[in-house]
Amino acid sequence: MSSPSVQQDPGENWLTRMLFSMGSPIVEVGRTIRGIFSMGALTFYYLFRSRIRWSEVVKQCYEIGNRSVVFIAFTLGFLGMILVFQAGFQAQRITGDLQLLGALFLPLLLREFAPPLTALMLAPRVGTGIAAQIGSMVVTEQVDAMRVNAAPPVAYLVVPRLIASTIMTVLLVIFAVLVCYIAGLLTAMYAFNLNPRTFINFNFVTYADLVVCRGKALWYGVAIPIVASQMGLSAHGGSAGVGRATTQSVVSCSLAVVILDFILSGLSYPILAGM
Repeated sequence: MSSPSVQQDPGENWLTRMLFSMGSPIVEVGRTIRGIFSMGALTFYYLFRSRIRWSEVVKQCYEIGNRSVVFIAFTLGFLGMILVFQAGFQAQRITGDLQLLGALFLPLLLREFAPPLTALMLAPRVGTGIAAQIGSMVVTEQVDAMRVNAAPPVAYLVVPRLIASTIMTVLLVIFAVLVCYIAGLLTAMYAFNLNPRTFINFNFVTYADLVVCRGKALWYGVAIPIVASQMGLSAHGGSAGVGRATTQSVVSCSLAVVILDFILSGLSYPILAGM
């Protein structure tokens, strides 16, 4: 005699589906974060324990830096004009005094605007390139061939990109500061008839501002290739998997820059207060 079937509660099924739909993305995010930290640990391990291929580093410097100069110049130049125009317009409405416009613009540019904005411009361009290149090597089994030949993929693929990205991000941030400040100077001259000698004022710039700017640029340059490489090495499923890895790289790299900016800005305030 067959046992009677147990009827499931429709409410319980709905609750189970809801919890699963909420838990699955959280688990996926946890796996991604764990993979990124593992990739970072492996990258720094091979950075100090393996032979660095400097020819590949130079090639990646060109891909990351030289090909981004025009893009960074246009983007940060227009942002500099917008920021100075809006700040000058508000200052003119409230006080009418624009003498400190350039003096206050430069420290803010060094601390908060130039490093994260430059990194956010590099994240989609550089991150997608790294993820697509490494992802294509994964799906075509080139990475597996490297492992068979006792060649660590992280040492050969990630370390040169890490070094190149760190160097070029710092240089591009310095370039972005110059372009943005010059664009702001021209805006102040032609929009508000402000004397260039009045705008060019370095009295409010401190050594701490330079330290924070370099520190942020350095960490952004480290984070972008590590996150993008992790997305590329986790690609699977042929060309569709490469597309998914590229999309995930854009989102993850941009999110990493935003989170790092929040953390580094919070840590930098005691430095700025102490100096």
